[in-house]
Amino acid sequence: MAGEARDACGVVGIYAPGEDVSRLTYYALYALQHRGQESAGIAISDGEAMVVYKDLGLVSQVFDEATLTSLRGSLAIGHVRYSTTGSSTWENAQPTYKTGPAGEIALAHNGNLVNSLELLRLLEEAGGDPSPHGGRRSTSDTDLVAASIVRESKGDIGEAILKVLPKLSGAYSFTMTDGQKIYGARDPQGFRPLSIGRIGENAWVLTSETCALDLIGATFVRDVEPGEFVTIDEHGLSSFHFAEPRHASCVFEHVYFARPDSTLMGQNVYATRYRMGQRLAEEAPTSAELVMPVPDSGVPAAQGFALTSGIPYGEGFVKNRYVGRTFIQPTQAMRQQGIRMKLNPLREVIAGRRVVVIDDSIVRGNTTKQIVAMLRDAGAREVHMRISSPPIKWPCFYGIDMPDQDDLIGANMDIESIRGHIGADSLAYLSLPGMLNATGIPTDEFCTACFSSEYPVEVPQHELKGKHVLERNAPEGRTNPRPPHSR
Repeated sequence: MAGEARDACGVVGIYAPGEDVSRLTYYALYALQHRGQESAGIAISDGEAMVVYKDLGLVSQVFDEATLTSLRGSLAIGHVRYSTTGSSTWENAQPTYKTGPAGEIALAHNGNLVNSLELLRLLEEAGGDPSPHGGRRSTSDTDLVAASIVRESKGDIGEAILKVLPKLSGAYSFTMTDGQKIYGARDPQGFRPLSIGRIGENAWVLTSETCALDLIGATFVRDVEPGEFVTIDEHGLSSFHFAEPRHASCVFEHVYFARPDSTLMGQNVYATRYRMGQRLAEEAPTSAELVMPVPDSGVPAAQGFALTSGIPYGEGFVKNRYVGRTFIQPTQAMRQQGIRMKLNPLREVIAGRRVVVIDDSIVRGNTTKQIVAMLRDAGAREVHMRISSPPIKWPCFYGIDMPDQDDLIGANMDIESIRGHIGADSLAYLSLPGMLNATGIPTDEFCTACFSSEYPVEVPQHELKGKHVLERNAPEGRTNPRPPHSR
């Protein structure tokens, strides 16, 4: 991804009496590491006591053999985080834990709420404590949700959760536990993915992506539906729909965030990206001698582009596999250094050739500019950039940390100006209809706000302050995202 958007995390929930639950959770989180690299955590219970262990760092850095051995229980939830709300500190690492006179809860959250201030006001008016148990106050909306649930509890955490969920606005896929049961919930729009898997007869798994199910030997059952609340205990899985589904799943999951070996909404992600590359070759053909991806996210689309265009496919970059995703580095300087550490051009493949470079998106443009310059230095005769999604023009408020609109190059420059800025010989993007049609999913089931300004959930004005919305790009003169629309 030639940009700097950030996803809001990966979550896991496992109910598996008789299994090594801590290691199952560890491996599931390992499979979801691409969704967040700032912190990792597990909350585990044996039915008598709950232990929460979390820290800053990668899954393999936070947990070692001694730690996993000490985490014993029959059920657990887990989390890997990139911060979209709240700073990257230990206090904001998850799972979040709360306790009160009528129960306890550990909660892991993927997504971003847009009514956090309203939640805080309601909690404070009710006399609730928004600060973490035994620690400093968190700045995440996740902590407000957990505190609200504990405040509502009269002894049944499940009932308390169902009282709180209708008060939430925005994006959330939750895994939760009260030490006795595993709970999962997905917002009515279904912004963020959440899947259900099964191991044998008695073990159940909730996870952000199906790739985690594959790693731990679980069988995919189905997706948690938008507006659905599920409970897992010794009786198996039960379900309750707390809201009517409105279907606005994030299309960017299909474009970039999800692993290519995952299945989203019934479609394999690799196959979807391959079709995007095919459609891109049809919409934006060019004359060249080599099609090459920006690894790894551009690989499927580049392969599809090569097949349809008839231009040979090749690897023009060698990737250092020990460098993490550059898009989730917190500063631009770190991202730029990360690109050079991560990618090294193959001069023997590139020199003297006209190359088509396929990437999934451009956010600020700085990374793409650096990639083009690296290819020029390696001797490329021409560099033609092709992007397998439309220009990103609008910030996201639902869990993908797109920068302020002022920083989105697609919102401030036309395509020719962007081409000049990055130094490419040509530049073309996949159209919005082309991207949506390539998914194989009905187009009205997606949120496309970052491309189209069609925001499925109205965003309060205070949320806009941190992500300035340019008036000149607002349809019909609007500077506020559109209110919810019917489908």
